[in-house]
Amino acid sequence: MELQQIMKGNFSSFMQKEIFEQPESVVNTMRGRVNFDDYTVNLGGLKDHIKEIQRCRRLILIACGTSYHAGVATRQVLEELTELPVMVELASDFLDRNTPVFRDDVCFFLSQSALTVGITNTVGSSISRETDCGVHINAGPEIGVASTKAYTSQFVSLVMFALMMCDDRISMQERRKEIMRGLKGLPDLIKEVLSMDDEIQKLATELYHQKSVLIMGRGYHYATCLEGALKIKEITYMHSEGILAGELKHGPLALVDKLMPVIMIIMRDHTYAKCQNALQQVIARQGRPVVICDKEDIETIKNNKRTIKVPHSVDCLQGILSVIPLQLLAFHLAVLRGYDVDFPRNLAKSVTVE
Repeated sequence: MELQQIMKGNFSSFMQKEIFEQPESVVNTMRGRVNFDDYTVNLGGLKDHIKEIQRCRRLILIACGTSYHAGVATRQVLEELTELPVMVELASDFLDRNTPVFRDDVCFFLSQSALTVGITNTVGSSISRETDCGVHINAGPEIGVASTKAYTSQFVSLVMFALMMCDDRISMQERRKEIMRGLKGLPDLIKEVLSMDDEIQKLATELYHQKSVLIMGRGYHYATCLEGALKIKEITYMHSEGILAGELKHGPLALVDKLMPVIMIIMRDHTYAKCQNALQQVIARQGRPVVICDKEDIETIKNNKRTIKVPHSVDCLQGILSVIPLQLLAFHLAVLRGYDVDFPRNLAKSVTVE
């Protein structure tokens, strides 16, 4: 038996193993940093600089691929808790535009491999050496090219940074406590989502012969749509697109018919009514959407034949629970289509060119 087979344990691929490691990887990301008893967060890599960062006027998150989606996923909670404008930039585009950066801006470089020159998963990488300060997400080694546990750990790390930024604001204390209670319960909720693997595998058998899939959502879940679509195109080679539900009538609705697979993410947050409206627009065009929804959302479950029911968490963390079914779906689609899940064609784990 080869060493790689031993490392996979009982799983068929590294990607599958890494998806199922997420309850432990998010705990490792928080370990020693979040005190749930007194509601404090201490990111050691930032503590000497946090006062300076709190005086900044703008946050700029710079990243590529999955790391970019982690930035998009947490932008809203960062803006809410820091009360600062937050820009999320694709690194290549940021470089090409020669974007003005001012002395009271703080730039975050997000990377799984961190081989570019910070929130990284590689200690001693070039980002961690070249930056003033940073956060290692401590997700553990990730072998599969399609990133899974690094995404959820980057997500958690950025939420922890937002909590650290507002620890002295009286007006934010109740919201901070709500989010930290959500973080505490997150590992068990992730396990609950992972227990739905058989259900998602069954859905994959209905979709694997398709050529395209559209994934729609808005608010906190737009990033989930982008990340889910990226996972599917990376390892299944299907055309997949993450669509902001508010943009449906500005073009994407033309793609919807009875043959086009559509996945919609609808959670009970401030965008719920608008997402329900988008769902009705899809159904009116003979679309047959699969709806990822809150397991307590009786109305959505009753009105839709195909639903994936995820447990409820605080709104800004719900994106972690809604992305895992899409990770599992991408995995099962790739297996059914007969492709190498861990090493998709034309891609590498670390990108070292512009």
